[in-house]
Amino acid sequence: MLTVVPDGCPGHDGGKDDAARSLIDEIVREGARRMLAEALRAEVDAYIAAFAGQRGEDDRRLVVRNGYHQGREVLTSAGAVVVTAPRVNDKRTDPATGERMRFSSAILPRWARKTPKVTEVLPLLYLHGLAYVYLWADGIHVNIRLEEHKLCLLVMIGVRADGRKELIALADGYRESAESWADLLRDCARRGMRAPVLAIGDGALGFWGALREVFPEAREGRCWFHKTANVLAALPRSAHPGAKKALAEIWGAEDKDHAHAAVKAFQAAYGAKFPKAVAKITDDLDQLLAFYDYPAEHWVHLRTTNPIESTFATVRHRTKVTKGPGSRTAGLAMAFKLIEAAQDRWRAVNAPHLVALVRAGALSATVS
Repeated sequence: MLTVVPDGCPGHDGGKDDAARSLIDEIVREGARRMLAEALRAEVDAYIAAFAGQRGEDDRRLVVRNGYHQGREVLTSAGAVVVTAPRVNDKRTDPATGERMRFSSAILPRWARKTPKVTEVLPLLYLHGLAYVYLWADGIHVNIRLEEHKLCLLVMIGVRADGRKELIALADGYRESAESWADLLRDCARRGMRAPVLAIGDGALGFWGALREVFPEAREGRCWFHKTANVLAALPRSAHPGAKKALAEIWGAEDKDHAHAAVKAFQAAYGAKFPKAVAKITDDLDQLLAFYDYPAEHWVHLRTTNPIESTFATVRHRTKVTKGPGSRTAGLAMAFKLIEAAQDRWRAVNAPHLVALVRAGALSATVS
């Protein structure tokens, strides 16, 4: 089995140069500052949204943003960082005492210079190379020229806390076998990998049983590319154009509520004649809509396993040219080298500064 383990894992002998360490420390502090700033912004936005319906006699909102407080230095587990917290103008009064209501941050209390809450919100994710936030998994079949059976490559690609995509593991196994996937996940766990926040894959994979065994705390997401193909396979060809449009209304909705409305419309349109096609959506609905619970900037990445599909387009092209590798070992090695070469060109996810906040649990479904 070939696995890719990023630099910085236990046992990796990194550079000892003082200048390099100083640069790393600065990067960590800057990451912590951005994470804290985003968490405070998200907290204020949620507070204002909660009271958006409360208005005064002039019909203006009673709770609004009001610039920023003066910057202050806060000691975090990443070192001292300067924080500029957003200010809230809350014009409401307590009906019991008549006193003016005040917003108080649970993340960074008014006079705090060091707080346990900050430590909780700002773990040193940038120092944990195996703290993957999102993970895509799929089984890719490759023809073997000199053997009867195809090679199935078990592939996992993840997103690190800094937003970069990285090959986590590549192994020879069986796509539908939960045990093959469990062996791979257990190996990753032994190497120090933490449970991802969200894993995305095809619903037919044996991966899901393995994930629930090894990393039960990880949430599951389903690939809309695979799901659309499954739904269309249960419909007559004449219904495909309308069904594709209806499915796009679900995964392309502006938010989760609109997605649920689109699901009901799909049921109404196809449920009577094609219940099996509709069941393919409704049976996995929580997993299919899981991506809506994360920042909107990340949705385009989380709806499908495209990071794996697009990466393996190169592998498939090479195997087509060579008529397939001569053995399973050669096929595994070829795929590994092609992915290793392509990895440097992979683009980070959109809004990478929000990825660490997702890992820290500082974002709600309404924050983008």
